[in-house]
Amino acid sequence: MAVGARSGHGESEDRPEQLAEPSVGSAGSAAGTPSAGGYAETNDEAAQRRGGPEGGGPEDGESEGYGASDVKKPRSFWKELPLLIGIALLLALLIKTFLVQAFSIPSDSMQDTLQRGDRVLVDKLTPWFGAEPERGEVVVFHDPGGWLDSTEAPEPNVAQKFLSFIGLMPSSEEKDLIKRVIAVGGDTVECKKGGSVQVNGKTLDEKSYIFPGNTACDDEPFGPITVPDGRIWVMGDHRQNSLDSRYHQELPGHGTVSTDEVVGRAIVIAWPLDRLSTLPVPDTFDQKGLNAAALATAGAPAALGLAGAVPLVFWRRRRLTGGRTAG
Repeated sequence: MAVGARSGHGESEDRPEQLAEPSVGSAGSAAGTPSAGGYAETNDEAAQRRGGPEGGGPEDGESEGYGASDVKKPRSFWKELPLLIGIALLLALLIKTFLVQAFSIPSDSMQDTLQRGDRVLVDKLTPWFGAEPERGEVVVFHDPGGWLDSTEAPEPNVAQKFLSFIGLMPSSEEKDLIKRVIAVGGDTVECKKGGSVQVNGKTLDEKSYIFPGNTACDDEPFGPITVPDGRIWVMGDHRQNSLDSRYHQELPGHGTVSTDEVVGRAIVIAWPLDRLSTLPVPDTFDQKGLNAAALATAGAPAALGLAGAVPLVFWRRRRLTGGRTAG
């Protein structure tokens, strides 16, 4: 018994949907893959569905959804080192220019407060805001002219010049001095042989900072001298070993130093470490009456001017009044 082609058993008839779909030949079977829905899927589509390129999953070094180009490698330390050095040098230069600068003590003129070879840090910030030196402060200032003519500065090498430029080493080329401010503009200062330094008639107690065994001014008495406005009178703590204001009265300024020449106030002994300390103002400069006398001296010209102006004003008013009455 021959089996019919359409027995109706064990075989389904072709439905219209299947006939409408494109057929896949021998070439199509190599290019596509049958899907569960009964249609052919291209190799590109299959690769996308699997989440990777044809024939496999994500490539080595890639994570799903990210390409290799999206992963940034950290910059090498050796590539960042020049940048870090440049930033550090720039900060050092700014600090040296506007904030703090290191200076070396080249002489014994400020003993025992400062020793030869000490490194001090000088505050350069406050002068930028208009602050002027005050009595008792230790200040660094440029040579006013003629104070260091006989002093020869050593010739620095290239490394020393560079370190001085950025503020990591004191400059050996600039002619700077360091002394203590004794009197400021408007003050009257004097010292007689065998006596003490007096400012505005007040005696200074200098035992806390003057060099042991020194006298206040026996080697070079002076005064009385009135310090002009905008200038200061300075002296070294080692009085018998300091060519300070006393010894330059024949120069312009008569021994006083312009506040424009002041670099800043020395605030800290930074080196050597066993001498690390601050440089405060001695208590004797805070005594009562010291400032009041200076203010009275500074205000004397104004008071005299006012005293002379009052009679002149009354005389003029009386004259004008009398002229109107007579008319």
